[in-house]
Amino acid sequence: MQIDKLRGKELDQLFNSILSLNDLEECYRFFDDLCTVNEIQSLAQRLEVARMLREGKTYHKIETETGASTATISRVKRCLNYGNDAYEMALERIKKEDAETAE
Repeated sequence: MQIDKLRGKELDQLFNSILSLNDLEECYRFFDDLCTVNEIQSLAQRLEVARMLREGKTYHKIETETGASTATISRVKRCLNYGNDAYEMALERIKKEDAETAE
């Protein structure tokens, strides 16, 4: 697990700050202060790439629809295949919440 190399007081503070956010609006406000627009868009893009890879979309389709480079797509795919299953966990939770909201 690569994150073990990063563990420490500052990272704990960051993650605890994120966990303390109450809703989508607070997330928007927090990340707007914390990150540049490009950084936020890059994070969102990676999650979308993971969703599309999980659905079996081709690199070409993902590149066309998201603007992600093949290097980014490859990195996300490597994480999906050999990572900590965090993309899978998050995408499943979002899918479940979307289904519950639709009911």
